[in-house]
Amino acid sequence: MKYYILNNINRANYFLQKYDVSRETMEKLEYFYFLFIKWSKVINLVSSSTIEDFWTRHVEDSMMMAHLHPNPSIWIDFGSGGGFPGIVTAIQIASLNEGWVNLIESNNKKASFLRFVIQNTGARGKVFPFRIQETNNLIDKCDVISARAIAKLDVLLEYSFPWLSKNNNSKAFFYKGYNYISEINEARLRWEFSLVKHKSIIKNDSVILEISNLKRVFKKINAKGIYNER
Repeated sequence: MKYYILNNINRANYFLQKYDVSRETMEKLEYFYFLFIKWSKVINLVSSSTIEDFWTRHVEDSMMMAHLHPNPSIWIDFGSGGGFPGIVTAIQIASLNEGWVNLIESNNKKASFLRFVIQNTGARGKVFPFRIQETNNLIDKCDVISARAIAKLDVLLEYSFPWLSKNNNSKAFFYKGYNYISEINEARLRWEFSLVKHKSIIKNDSVILEISNLKRVFKKINAKGIYNER
């Protein structure tokens, strides 16, 4: 396959050195960029104000998330949209000839874009054009769940529970902005989970929340107040 030629040597060297990606992977990411710009002219893949930040706000953020759990066998990416982090992850693991990314995207136009990118870059993944809640029986298990700004943490945990509850070693990585502390506090009213916070290298007020050991917490009220029952 003939890939889009690297058009920025400095950018290529940056990702090659910092994230230890192969030149073949970098070429595929460059071709993804080419397709992204082309399709963005007719489909709203991301906010128009962030298109120029493709390599920093979108790709590098996605790479950071993927590097937190290297070489997983199965990923699920919620609300893949323009391909972040799902396509970036699927391209990265293609060079390993193992692993798989299931990209869930209910918007048919965006789903078509994601399929086209996978077909033309050799990324290891499959697109599910459904709502997240409709895929529980379509994707049996996973090692990692990822998502960017698609819902509050409490909702993301609800979406994730069917998979995380099956595998004690599975994890979820959720990218969150400045309001993440209040989202954590709200989520803990209904959920118990282990949490690791990874600071974003792109935005000082953003984090990637690493969630594991997810359990639902049921609350009941008695005469003495509120107590938890698991």
